[in-house]
Amino acid sequence: MKIWLRHFIKHRDTALLALALLFLLGAILRPSIPFKHNIYAYFLVADISQSMNAEDMMLHGKKVTRMAYMQNMMHEVVASLPCGTKVSIGMFAGNSVAAMYAPIEVCRNFAAIQDTIAHLDWRMAWSGNSRVRESLFVTAKVVRAMPEPAQVLYFTDGEEAPKLHAFNTKNLDEFQGGDDWLFVGIGTDEGVAIPKLSQDNQVIGYWSNESFAMQPGIAQISESTLGVRDDNVAFGDHDRYVSKLASEYLENLTKEIGAKFIKGDSTYTVLKAMKEQKPARRDIAPLPLDWLLASLAGLCILATYASHHPWRQIKQNLHLYRREIQSRFFVKSEAVAHDNHFQ
Repeated sequence: MKIWLRHFIKHRDTALLALALLFLLGAILRPSIPFKHNIYAYFLVADISQSMNAEDMMLHGKKVTRMAYMQNMMHEVVASLPCGTKVSIGMFAGNSVAAMYAPIEVCRNFAAIQDTIAHLDWRMAWSGNSRVRESLFVTAKVVRAMPEPAQVLYFTDGEEAPKLHAFNTKNLDEFQGGDDWLFVGIGTDEGVAIPKLSQDNQVIGYWSNESFAMQPGIAQISESTLGVRDDNVAFGDHDRYVSKLASEYLENLTKEIGAKFIKGDSTYTVLKAMKEQKPARRDIAPLPLDWLLASLAGLCILATYASHHPWRQIKQNLHLYRREIQSRFFVKSEAVAHDNHFQ
């Protein structure tokens, strides 16, 4: 061992360069080792029902719709996720939830994900109703159909239209899913009217109170006769339906399925709640070692430029610098004194 050490010290530069070459060749092969770690994947469900057009949110000092506020929050959430995280975007309307695509890696597909969020619109809805409770079963099916598990983030104001009563409230006792889901409440407790918009996004009126009532004459409750929202429009303030964030309803709903509800007051609040969620799964993935080998090669190359006696070399350099400064200072002082004497 001592012989090898003496040989290395004698031919240090050659040995270091040889090691650097070996490390670089190893890095080119891109080796990896199996490593068990957490896999984070999220299914972001956006409520695109017409109650999300209500203007009761503040963004950058201006009053905006719940939809615009939700989109901005989703943009910021996606932008804050670390590389390796997977994201899918879904839409909720009626009693259904549809996924735009399976979870995809956030950094490689950042522009596509942000573009999907930017183009969310109430006109994409396939139903005028808003049945959050009914949609939970569909959401669970969509998540189970994905190629890998994903945690659900549900952005909604919790508005049920038509309103629920004893006969049309779905029983959730046998619901499977919802464990550790996160519901983000979008809206305020103030209460505002819901504008009724044309296909050109022009306000043509406001939804009336009758719009959120069950249609008369429905005797039996089934999947096809759950009740549809009346298309009446309010003509005055007195008959407009006032929409609020259904905080208490969402709180009770999430407790029934083992989920969590938070108000979407800020992106920080949402990100903090997401960190408390369990990872979607734990799996064995390859941990690349090429960066480590390349770093070792760089250190070996740098070491060839280091002196055999670095501290001695530093002292010598400092001594030389000090002598040079002293010589320049004294030469300048003598020159000034000589000029003054001559005058």
